[in-house]
Parts: sequence; structure tokens; C-alpha cells
Amino acid sequence: MERRELLKMIAAATGMAFVGGEVWAAGLNNLASSAAMPGRKLFSVSDIALLDEIAETILPKTTTPGAKDAGCGAQMATQINDCYNATEQGWFVDGLKQLRARSQQDFKLDFMQLSKEQRHQLLVKLDAEAKARNAQIYAAANDSTNSRKSSSANKAVADNTPHYFTLLKQLTLFVFFTSKVGATEVLRYSAIPGKYEGALPYKKGDRAWAT
Repeated sequence: MERRELLKMIAAATGMAFVGGEVWAAGLNNLASSAAMPGRKLFSVSDIALLDEIAETILPKTTTPGAKDAGCGAQMATQINDCYNATEQGWFVDGLKQLRARSQQDFKLDFMQLSKEQRHQLLVKLDAEAKARNAQIYAAANDSTNSRKSSSANKAVADNTPHYFTLLKQLTLFVFFTSKVGATEVLRYSAIPGKYEGALPYKKGDRAWAT
């Protein structure tokens, strides 16, 4: 699976182009100019633990490894810290605060205190809200008749910040499926793929290829 193909799949799953995707699509060639604050540590130990649990709720362990098996929380923190610009970093930091507040609002508990069922319920709700917001942003951006835009559409154009859950879900998927665990134990991986074959035998249930 090529990096560009993975980015397209993530965009399809979240309803928005991968945030920071220009960096990944370029193979980190622009990392030096893109990383706004080298050396800045954005996340505490408790923040990383929260990222781990969010990622595990998105990609739980079943018969195959889950996000925590791949160490997604720590790797997500590293990626945000080193590979995103200051504005995008702010979205992630603020997003964790909003998620904690939403957990308190819906369940009167911190996210880390929620049961697996409650975590799943919360993230399903946030995912639906995120996709609705992303659809609104795209609809407003693609509306060529500015004079006919509704007030809500105008607001979406003025504030096109992605929903925080979109950011978290996208990075979870990217980090997991580019990790050693995701590529070799969930996807199929061949260190030396050999010659190109345009068609391979497939039966229902076969894992996708990482290479």
C-alpha cells in the first residue's frame, strides 16, 4: 500500500482530506519548514495515555492487534509535535480539551474513567458530528454562488477549522497502519516484494497488502 493510497483511504473514512497530508505525501521532504516548534513538548504523560485510549477505541484489539499494541498514543504525540505546524498543533491540543469536556458533559466522568461501551458511544457520536461538519465545510467551499449562501454556510467558510475528532481519527489510522504492528500483523507485508504482479489470487477475508 503506497502512502498516497493510505491518505486517500483515510480521507474517505473521515470525510476530509488528511490534515497535514501535504507533508506525508511528499515523504516528509518539507518537514523542516513545516514543523513550527522543534523541541516543544506539547503533551504530558496523561495526554499520551488519553491518546492511547482514544486510538484503542477507534481501533480496538480483536483477533488482530489494536492501537495500543502499536504504541499509537506516543507515536501520535511525536508526529504532532514534530510534523505539524503551530496552527495544526493548536487544533490537536484544543481537541483533547474539548473531548475531555464532552466526556464530562455526557457522562459526568473523565474519558479515562469511562467504560469501553461509553467510550465507543461517545466516539461514535463525535464521528457523526465531525462528518456533518466536514460536509458543511466542503459544501460551503464548493458553492460558487456566494450571494446565495446561507448564514450557516458563510460561517463554515469563515471558520473552516476541522472537527477535532477528524484530526484524531485520521492520525490514529495513519500511525497504526504505518507501524510495524499494523503493517505486518494486520496487513500483509513482504520485505522484498519482488516483481510487479497486476493481479493476485484473493479470497474473502484475505488481509490487504502493506507493500
